[in-house]
Amino acid sequence: MAKTANQDTTDITKPDTTNMVVPNISRIPNYNAIEIYILDIITNTYDTEVVIFEECKLFRDVAHLRSLSRAAQLNGISQSAATQHIQQLESKMGVELLDRTTRPLGLTPAGKLYADLCRDVLRRAEDFSASMADLKGAIEGTFRVASIYSIGLTEMPRLREEFARVCPDVQLHVEYLRPNKVYEAVLGDQADIGFISYPEGNRDLTIIPWREERMTVAAYPSHPFAGRTLLQPEELNQQNFIAFDEEVIIQRELDRFFRENQIEVAITMQFDNIQSIKEAVALGSGISILPERTMAAEVEQHRLVSIPLDAPELVRPTGVIHRKKKKLTRAGLEFLQLVHGRPVPSAVVA
Repeated sequence: MAKTANQDTTDITKPDTTNMVVPNISRIPNYNAIEIYILDIITNTYDTEVVIFEECKLFRDVAHLRSLSRAAQLNGISQSAATQHIQQLESKMGVELLDRTTRPLGLTPAGKLYADLCRDVLRRAEDFSASMADLKGAIEGTFRVASIYSIGLTEMPRLREEFARVCPDVQLHVEYLRPNKVYEAVLGDQADIGFISYPEGNRDLTIIPWREERMTVAAYPSHPFAGRTLLQPEELNQQNFIAFDEEVIIQRELDRFFRENQIEVAITMQFDNIQSIKEAVALGSGISILPERTMAAEVEQHRLVSIPLDAPELVRPTGVIHRKKKKLTRAGLEFLQLVHGRPVPSAVVA
């Protein structure tokens, strides 16, 4: 059983810190053991820097994912190894880091403090690596991308191919996530950049506007609309309609469009993603309104028909997000240049 902060921690060896200046987190009640452990890290960095970074990455991932099994998988180790590692950390510090009474897994106050330390260590390590790569003129390492499904499935095959051509020594890691998880991945340093629609900024994020995608009517090939070259908004009245779930931003924008144009559709199904809506439309369950670019493959396969709608204001804004103060590597800047097809805006160059 892990020791509490009030128990004796004499089994933890204190380094000689006579001439060392470090942050005094001992002013935080019951965190003396954590301070001792941090001093251990600082004094042994030169001998164990690889272990330290791996240790920080594992705990950061546990804190972000709130799952030992998923964090272990992400770090290429077994769940039992991850569990043993966390228990050893808790034993060294004399405090519990994980709240095992909650599901999903939570952090204790000490765990939150240590997670902040891990994030800071890894961010500084990333900045250092980026700066060193700039000095050496090297383009290497790993570049991590988080994307909503509709953008990733449509755009990533092309971007991956082009990126491999211009940065052959860089490993591109792409993860497809729900919108809220894209924000979490970027803010939690699980991804270097994120692709998102209807981007929402905050004080911790930088948004690079990408493009506004035209929205068109999606219909199955035998639908009466299929042969039309342009539809008026009022023609959508009383049509069987495949909608997004109400909490999805794009549905809120469609609802506003319907209200402004006094349109009432008969919603037959609702989904939280574009792929499912496309499949439902292709099966003849109704029509929908989707970003035109996301239907390109199905239109080419003659599974869907995309019909322009006389509503030029109806677009889906997209953007790229990354954490503020993050120094993008040369590989990251090259990737963004491929995305935009032009030099990267100066605001994102740290």
